[in-house]
Amino acid sequence: MKNREAGAEASDAGVSGEGPSPNGGAPFRPGRQAVGRPGVDGANADAAQPKGKTRKRRKRRRGRKVYARDGGPVAAVAAEPAVAEPTALPPQADPARMAKSDARAAPNGVPRRPAASDLPVFAALDLGTNNCRLLVAVPGRPGQFRVVDAFSRIVRLGEGLTASGRLGRPAMDRAVEALKVCADKLRSRKIRRARLIATEACRAAANGEEFLDRVEREAGLKLEIIDRRTEARLAVSGCGSLVERDTDGVVLFDIGGGSSEIALIDVSRHRSPRLANHIVSWTSLPVGVVSLAERFGGRTVTREIFAAMVADVAERLQAFDGRDRLGHIVSSPKFHLLGTSGTVTTLAGVHLELDRYDRRRVDGLWMDGASVDRMVDKLLGWDFHQRVANPCIGADRADLVLAGCAILEAIRAVWPSERLRVADRGLREGILSELMADDGVWRRNWRNGQRA
Repeated sequence: MKNREAGAEASDAGVSGEGPSPNGGAPFRPGRQAVGRPGVDGANADAAQPKGKTRKRRKRRRGRKVYARDGGPVAAVAAEPAVAEPTALPPQADPARMAKSDARAAPNGVPRRPAASDLPVFAALDLGTNNCRLLVAVPGRPGQFRVVDAFSRIVRLGEGLTASGRLGRPAMDRAVEALKVCADKLRSRKIRRARLIATEACRAAANGEEFLDRVEREAGLKLEIIDRRTEARLAVSGCGSLVERDTDGVVLFDIGGGSSEIALIDVSRHRSPRLANHIVSWTSLPVGVVSLAERFGGRTVTREIFAAMVADVAERLQAFDGRDRLGHIVSSPKFHLLGTSGTVTTLAGVHLELDRYDRRRVDGLWMDGASVDRMVDKLLGWDFHQRVANPCIGADRADLVLAGCAILEAIRAVWPSERLRVADRGLREGILSELMADDGVWRRNWRNGQRA
């Protein structure tokens, strides 16, 4: 998706641990409050004016509230942003202005919360088989954080890996260039803690470690290759707030470029703050959108080829011994699927008929089974050029999206559910949540800028 990969300005800026969008609230937009005279409510300001004096009237200009005296010139009044739940900054937000606003005092003289510039900064980088992604954030209220910078670029590091078993030079060159951008962003800030990870492409490649040595030399970043269990846990940690309180069980899946992680989560008895503590079974399939498309073809996908892709993934799932661990919950209305990957966000964007991808509308979206069926069938009916032309697919994903749909269909066959929730979040958000929790930032009294 073109704008999803555009970097910090795109809607891929990430989310807070429990942002309002998934729970039905409106996305946070920095606004302004009218500032009136002490003791005068803004809504009744005109009525409170003494007789004989020129009244003030309220006007809106360019999204700001201003005051003007009748017959006099218009003058803008300084106003602070309305207080809102800490969440990801939308693309139009200005972190510098937010930091300045946060530092202002409330009417009682107590700071609302420390300025963003005073808060510790955390960073998470995920180098996958298809994408290179970075999030930089500061903590908000307990369990939440606010993104202050982000970067995302499709690099296709795993291109050709299935056939050769090695990372190709052009793919490594693309990844290194993207990582240099990430390194510049990290050097521009005082980072409290960071975790920089590499996943399936580097795990599987014979020259994976050699590539990471090159990354350290040329980009100055030291990446760690995480195992599949850790990858599954981080995906769950990143999506915790999309599992609502009345849920009994969830199958969370992350369809990646070179592997697909699946976690079975049981919260029917109790629920702790860390959703990852409730994983009762998990698996990592050594197949993703890049590897599957390379084996079966991604540009021209007939219904017969698609069925063969689904059968290939289904066979791998049959070997998963723990697939029945939620058997007592799957038929319950309190069970659902939760997908975090480009596949499900693409389906959601096509389902919503978006003119351009909008993360705020996609993240947390519910889709019923019939809607998923229709979207998969629609994509199967499009040729490669039609998929390229769709603004929520684009040239970068047009040859991969049907391979992702095949993996999704195999998952739905094993765990049938009439509800699928879409997550435009994942490993990076999980890393940030764990870094902040382990650092103890949410145990401190941020309102006063001191430890509780």
